[in-house]
Amino acid sequence: MHSDSRSADPFGRDARLRLYKTAAALFALLGLTVAVYVLPVPAAWATPAGLLIAAAKAALVVAVFMELAGSSRLVRLAAATGALWLLILFALTLGDYLSRGALPAL
Repeated sequence: MHSDSRSADPFGRDARLRLYKTAAALFALLGLTVAVYVLPVPAAWATPAGLLIAAAKAALVVAVFMELAGSSRLVRLAAATGALWLLILFALTLGDYLSRGALPAL
């Protein structure tokens, strides 16, 4: 068997195992999302639970599939800065929404 770089496995056993575990976790979170939707969960709990599950899914994707966990400090700083700006934009949008009064009836 010759060692051609094109036929070599780009992922080692450990990397494949990490990807499989991450995919299993994402499927488990998907099941949890469906359970929150299907089961009679009060609306006061359903929305925060859904947002928390979505944040966990996003964190898994960013850390594992985008390989942010193994990136340099500068790349992680740029990602954190982008997330901070996104939170600022959400906060400003929420503040605008909450400061408006009810729309007049037509």
